[in-house]
Amino acid sequence: MAQLLRVQNFSVSSDGIGAGEDQSAERPFGHVDRPERLFAWAGATASWPNRTDPGGSRGLDDYFTRDFAHNIGAEIMGRNKFGPQRGPWHDHEWRGWWGEEPPFHTPVFVMTHHKRPSFALGDTTFHFVDGAPGTVLDQAREAARGKDVRLGGGVTTIRQFLDAGLVDTMHVAVSPVKLGSGLRLWESPEELLDRFHLEVVPSPSGVTHHLFWRK
Repeated sequence: MAQLLRVQNFSVSSDGIGAGEDQSAERPFGHVDRPERLFAWAGATASWPNRTDPGGSRGLDDYFTRDFAHNIGAEIMGRNKFGPQRGPWHDHEWRGWWGEEPPFHTPVFVMTHHKRPSFALGDTTFHFVDGAPGTVLDQAREAARGKDVRLGGGVTTIRQFLDAGLVDTMHVAVSPVKLGSGLRLWESPEELLDRFHLEVVPSPSGVTHHLFWRK
C-alpha cells in the first residue's frame, strides 16, 4: 500500500487565513487576534489530546480529532511551526512550542536552511533538514516505516508541497471567522479542483470540513 502525504485538521478562517504575520515567542500566531477561534472546534471534542476534564463533544468534529494520529509514522513541518527564531539558531535551548511531551510521537522533520542537531523529547524526535519538498518527503517516508506522513504546516509549507504536486489527501477545517490579513492558504478552495476532488461537510459546531483527495 502506498504511503500517503496527508494534511490533517488544518484550520483556516473563512477567508482562507491559517496564521498571522509578525510571529513571536509571545504571539505564536502573529498579529491574529484570539487565534483560538480557529481551533475551538477541535478543543471542544472529547478526543482533544490536551483535555484535562471529562466530557467534550462527540460526532463529526470528534471523528477528525480522533483520527489525527491514525497510521501516521512521521511529520513534516516548516520552521515557523517549530518556533519563532529566524536565521541561524542562536538559542539551542529553545526546543519547540510543546514542552517536554510534544503531541507528535513520531520523527518530525523541520524544514530550515539552518541545520542543528536532532534531539528527542519523549517519543518525538526532531530532525532539522534543508532540502526540496520531494527530498524531505523521501526522508520522512523512510522514517515512517510504511505508515503515512503528516504534513503539519504552516501555510507556506503546505503551499510548497501543493505546488510540487506531493499532497495526496487534505482535511481543512474552515472556521466561521474572518481575519482579513495574514498567511493565506487559498483565496478559494476551488483553486485546487484541477488537482483534487473535494467534498464539503458542514458541522453543527459551525466549522465546515473540506476533504480533498488527489485526482
